[in-house]
Amino acid sequence: MNLSDIGSAIVTGGASGLGRATATALADAGVRIALLDRDADRGTAAARDLGALFVETDVTDPASVASGLAAASAANGPARLCVNCAGIAPGAKTIDRDGAAHDPALFARAVSVNLTGTFNMATQAAAAMAMLDPVGADGERGLIVNTASIAAYEGQIGQIAYAASKGGVAAMTLPMARDLARSGIRVMAVAPGLFLTPMLEGLPEEVQTSLGAQVPYPPRLGKPSEFAALVLHMVENPMMNGEVIRLDGAIRLAPK
Repeated sequence: MNLSDIGSAIVTGGASGLGRATATALADAGVRIALLDRDADRGTAAARDLGALFVETDVTDPASVASGLAAASAANGPARLCVNCAGIAPGAKTIDRDGAAHDPALFARAVSVNLTGTFNMATQAAAAMAMLDPVGADGERGLIVNTASIAAYEGQIGQIAYAASKGGVAAMTLPMARDLARSGIRVMAVAPGLFLTPMLEGLPEEVQTSLGAQVPYPPRLGKPSEFAALVLHMVENPMMNGEVIRLDGAIRLAPK
């Protein structure tokens, strides 16, 4: 599937970070973009900068997802690409210093946003894609790209909820791709390492430099544009299906 075949794309978490970088790269390639995010201020500003549509959407709510997808389709036409970047990264240990168990509500919230939210968007987007006419030599109808994390494989101390939720995203990639093969819809996931997203941008410069130095090569934090470049390659490479690709400069996370 060529970028010119996409027509329009959905990007969740598109108001900032990896999502905004991906939306920017797609918009630069001539794709019509719908940004689905809970942050109305950032989302509106990003949409204005990109000439895109912003729809305030809660990925944990299936009705909100359906409404967001309907608004995007009405404005931009059917989407053949859905990139799921919406996510949160809470930190808490299994047992805290006072001996209290991990807050189950915090754990449930991480799973709800990162895993169930990805599931909600991916499944509803796939249902819409399955109704489209096939394009290209292989008869593709669409591509779904989900965002996992290297924490799915090497979750650090205090990342139990985050690692579990991202591990679920990684685990559902292959069966979802197998389910959707008959519809000509591919499913991929990216597992980013240490990237310069808003969460890390808020840290002091020396801390950012120290974190980047832990990456074998290149010894720096990843650029959101590098995540976006991989997504665009996935669009145009039809053999990329059912796989989780680490994008991490060869880092393997230590316990802390």
